[in-house]
Amino acid sequence: MSGRADSDSPPDTRAEEAGKAEEPEEPGRGDDAEAAGHGERDRQDRQDEQDGDAPRRARWAATGTGAVLALAGTAASLLRLTGSAPALVPAAYACGAGACALAAVLGSRGRTRRALWLSVAGLMVMALGDQFD
Repeated sequence: MSGRADSDSPPDTRAEEAGKAEEPEEPGRGDDAEAAGHGERDRQDRQDEQDGDAPRRARWAATGTGAVLALAGTAASLLRLTGSAPALVPAAYACGAGACALAAVLGSRGRTRRALWLSVAGLMVMALGDQFD
């Protein structure tokens, strides 16, 4: 052994690596590289389409969540109003439902972060109202 780092690997792999590095590019290989480039471009186009759908899906999610929570809060408010619960309970449900309805409107206009936080706040107000029951 001569102490060189490349002496540890078998001699046949070094010869193959050197042969690969010196091979000239064949005429047919460029077409494969271009085809691979088109595949890359197609994947990028699909990714761009998916990225373009993300804001639309976020708006739909914020709008739908706010609407469902507003309907649930309104229904709970009406049910508690007809029962023997203190007046603070249906008022809390109604205020929470109003906040969630506002979140649905904000979500439909693209203010999805504010809609999320307003939905959370509305749901917390409804939960607080439930604690008074």
